Amino acid sequence: MKQSKTFIPTMRENPSDIEMRSHQLLLRAGYIRQNANGVYTYLTLAQRVFRKIEAIIRQEMEAIEGIEISLPALQSSSILKETERWDSYGKEMFHVADRQTNQLALSSSDEEAIIDLLRDEVRSYKKLPLTIFQIKTKFRDEIKPRAGLLHSREFIRKDAYSFHSTQESLDEKYLEVMQAYTNMLTRLGMHFRMVISDGGTGSHEFIALTENGEDRIAYSDSSSYAANMEFAEVHVDYETPDEKQVEMIKISTPNQRTIEDLASFLSVNPERIIKSLVYKVDSEFVMVVCRGDHCVNEYKLKRFLNVKHMELATEQQIEELLGCHTGSVGPVKLPIGVRVYADHAVKAMVNVVAGANIDDYHLLNVNPERDFAIDDYVDIRFVQEGDASPDGMGTIKFTEGIGVGHLRKLGTIFSEQMKGTFLNEHGRTKPFIMGSYSLGVSRLLATIAEQFNDEKGLKWPKHLAPFDIHLITMNVKDEVQTQLADELYAVLESYRYDVLYDDRNERAGVKFADADLIGLPVRIIIGKRANEGIVEVMYRHSGESIDWQKEEVLEKLQSFFSAD
Repeated sequence: MKQSKTFIPTMRENPSDIEMRSHQLLLRAGYIRQNANGVYTYLTLAQRVFRKIEAIIRQEMEAIEGIEISLPALQSSSILKETERWDSYGKEMFHVADRQTNQLALSSSDEEAIIDLLRDEVRSYKKLPLTIFQIKTKFRDEIKPRAGLLHSREFIRKDAYSFHSTQESLDEKYLEVMQAYTNMLTRLGMHFRMVISDGGTGSHEFIALTENGEDRIAYSDSSSYAANMEFAEVHVDYETPDEKQVEMIKISTPNQRTIEDLASFLSVNPERIIKSLVYKVDSEFVMVVCRGDHCVNEYKLKRFLNVKHMELATEQQIEELLGCHTGSVGPVKLPIGVRVYADHAVKAMVNVVAGANIDDYHLLNVNPERDFAIDDYVDIRFVQEGDASPDGMGTIKFTEGIGVGHLRKLGTIFSEQMKGTFLNEHGRTKPFIMGSYSLGVSRLLATIAEQFNDEKGLKWPKHLAPFDIHLITMNVKDEVQTQLADELYAVLESYRYDVLYDDRNERAGVKFADADLIGLPVRIIIGKRANEGIVEVMYRHSGESIDWQKEEVLEKLQSFFSAD
């Protein structure tokens, strides 16, 4: 493709209001343009990369017997009301109405649509299992769209749903999809980790590792264990100090409101202070205690309590319940009926500090079980770097990344609500057992750009680049250079290389700057030595620059593109 005949609008400077590196580069290199807040046009370079990403996705999904369809973007309110998501999904769903005032929504997820399709067509267990996928534009009304394609209102996603007659069948398919996703991201050349995303085996995420990611993950330095921070388990054997319990005493601690202030005031380490938090759980109050140097993980707490509503008690509620303010709350002598849940680390605490439930007073030499009762010990804190890995192999480290894929075992939650059923081998009516598997295609474009760039621009892996070769004529007015460039362009295209031929009447510096931004793997420069039949070749990833005779171009390109 001749660059003078295509549309690649590059930009010299970074937009001042954009922080994500991928967003900056995709705009500057002419891959995308913003139409509205969170809405983007994908230009020709982006479209060519999408085709290569989607080809890999389709190959891997079809390898596990996935069947591709295309569900409508418009969804009827009637099916969304069957699962109550018409109301519960919230303001992120785009609602529309047709001229007959029928209520519709722009699709952001397709559980209802796919069940509505199959419940009328799949009546028997003999047609199961079945895996269906699509690659489509989806919609979500983000409150503050940011970071370019990573958080947009209109985005491309691969959705897949599997339907099963038994849990064992779902478990098998889940592992197949997990391997397919691993294959996809490996073939894309991405640096990624699969992480636990619900504390169990029913949900996993694929996180692309980046320096400035939106997700923080905990991983073992000696095994494959990895989990989102919210769900990372803590398996630490705490040693109880060989210390005799002594009498508890109350002391004045004026204006000491935080763990840090109190530790400094008393000259003790935060790990010798009990942190006490009061939560309103549904209609009652509970107290949660952990070590002062630890942080309560509310995701774990809510899952353990298995409640719908949980929030920190307000200052007014704490004062009415305990007669003090937040900074003096403690677990000793609580009102009857207030349950206490403690992190496992609290069990090993001896002669420590806790709030006295009296403003500006704390208790010294507090001992769990002796001075206050604990209803249960639970893993309810965030993991910390240096903790033992839950699988017993190595220690925990942290890194950042971007979520690109999500696997979930949905079970029968949607099929039961929508009466999506089949007849099993005994002739009994059973709800479909479902799995859901998503992969953000437009997020992949941005994430790959986030992983493959330098200070000059993008650096596409050769199998994903929009073009294989960037052919540049330094001076289009030089007949020898133009003739050699035209000759190479024709030969390369005849050998089925995708070539972006920069035949523009621009300064060499402009062409090179654009080439750096666009980031194609090989650059062939036709310059002053064209009369000798010599071209300059530069590899974008390494920056290496060498001279080739025109006769050896094809052989050396074949060697480069066939190498792993």
